[in-house]
Amino acid sequence: MKNKAGFFVLAAGLFVVIILCAFSAFYQTDQGERAVVLRNGSLQHVAEPGLGFKTPVLDSVRFISVRDHNVVMPLEAYSFDQQPATMQVSVTYRVPVDRVADLYSEYGTLEALQARVIERRTPDAVKNVFGKFTAVRAIQEREKLGVDALQAVNLAMRDAPVQIVGLQVEEVGFSKAYEQSIEQRMLAQVQIETTRQQKQTAEIQAEIKVVQAKADADAKRQQFQAEADGIRLRGEAEAAAIEARAKALASNTGLVNLMAVEKWDGQLPTTQVPGSAVPFLGVK
Repeated sequence: MKNKAGFFVLAAGLFVVIILCAFSAFYQTDQGERAVVLRNGSLQHVAEPGLGFKTPVLDSVRFISVRDHNVVMPLEAYSFDQQPATMQVSVTYRVPVDRVADLYSEYGTLEALQARVIERRTPDAVKNVFGKFTAVRAIQEREKLGVDALQAVNLAMRDAPVQIVGLQVEEVGFSKAYEQSIEQRMLAQVQIETTRQQKQTAEIQAEIKVVQAKADADAKRQQFQAEADGIRLRGEAEAAAIEARAKALASNTGLVNLMAVEKWDGQLPTTQVPGSAVPFLGVK
């Protein structure tokens, strides 16, 4: 009886061990990860997402994320014109799928990669780029500063198993005194630009007035010319009529007398110069 009981206990224990080994032979990899399969500490292969099999006891699995990750770093730097500045840089990165094995071989974990590579190389690259910008340009050309910094960081990471997805220079701060001087300078520049625009507007308005005055003068000149031409034409017509009438009267003296008779009121003059003829009678 004791032997049978011992056999059953041994069989049950062996069954449990087999079940545990069977379950431990499988692993599941998430879509945003890759599985690094190790055998006695040696890297065997990198498994794709899904259900995987490993040799129990001998094999182990480490999971590496291939999703986007973000790290924010405060920095202190000097501009091209030697102005001290504080800034905050946000870096978004990921591990390329084909570099997962290199990541594990060189750094072991994603956290180690971030601490030893990203957080060390990024500040130097950004500071070098920032040092090429004056303080005013760093404020006015923030977008270009970010693009140049991203290119510099990518260049610094070219040999590391990481891809820099994006970089943002979120904050750039200078001393209060310098910021006030920049503000005053920008206000002065705005005032100069406003004055220049006002001058250009005044010049344009003056040119418009000159054109309008010239147009009005041309219109009046044409009007006066038309009136003068009308007067001249009327004068010529009247002169022609008078000339024609004079010629008609000269050739017909009876017409003159007829016109005089038509205008006579029928009364003789009450006074008369001695020796003169009585009108219309020809009697002296």
